[in-house]
Amino acid sequence: MVDPLDVPDDDYPSQESKGKRVLHAGSNEMKPQTGNHIVPIARSGLKRVVRLLPLILLATMTLLFASGDVQAQQPTLPGIQVGVTPAQGSGDIAVTIQILLLLTVLTLAPSILIMTTSFIRIVIAFHFLRQALGTQSLPPNQLIVGLALFLTMFIMYPVLTDIYENAWQPYSEQEITLADAWGEAQAPIKAFMLAHTREKDLQLFVEMSNIDQPDTPAELPMRVVIPGFIISEMRVGFQIGFLIYMPMLIVDMVVASVLMSMGMMMLPPIMISLPFKLLLFVLVDGWYLVVQSLVESFR
Repeated sequence: MVDPLDVPDDDYPSQESKGKRVLHAGSNEMKPQTGNHIVPIARSGLKRVVRLLPLILLATMTLLFASGDVQAQQPTLPGIQVGVTPAQGSGDIAVTIQILLLLTVLTLAPSILIMTTSFIRIVIAFHFLRQALGTQSLPPNQLIVGLALFLTMFIMYPVLTDIYENAWQPYSEQEITLADAWGEAQAPIKAFMLAHTREKDLQLFVEMSNIDQPDTPAELPMRVVIPGFIISEMRVGFQIGFLIYMPMLIVDMVVASVLMSMGMMMLPPIMISLPFKLLLFVLVDGWYLVVQSLVESFR
């Protein structure tokens, strides 16, 4: 028996013959051709599907293996759980409170650094210097703040060393408690602030806080010392800014008078005086003098 799938395609009628009509004898009517011609056509299509079946299976297996490799390469993420568990003792609660206090101090560290050190006076003087020179945004704010921070670290080094030796190091070795370490750390910073604070400013906040007059300034609380120190430093910073501004103002006035006498009233004096102010500042070694004066003002 011959398999119908092995029959060549040429033995089957073409697509053109499917629509042919045959003329029956004794009749003028054209009738469609029917019978066994439909079966070979269906077998021919089935034969083509059977031939393509291995290719379809191969493509499907390739896609499955590729998707499996992609899923295998994806990294697994660790699970994160946040919860509240009962404390095993009073020590766990104390450690938790200490961590919260440490995070609070770290959050307020920039304000503590600015308001309780020499940073206030230095940064005010540098800003007045830039305004007096008329250089607009030169030096930039980042440079001014960076220089002020390093000068602050230089000036506050003895105070920081005292805090480290008398407060932090004994506390880290568990020789003193946290309250004792806090008291030891307050003493040098309070002494520094009191040394550069006017009595008039301290008296102002003592009266506004409604506390008893202490025997010595060292007995004042920090909530009185810190604001008194801030306004005292701002006052000194403005005084230094005035002294810096005066030479530059004289240069501006001289240049403006010369331009007026020459009839150049439409020419901005700042445009002509800026090179002369820069030349004067460089010739007298202005940065050396300003930094030296600022550092020695804390000695």
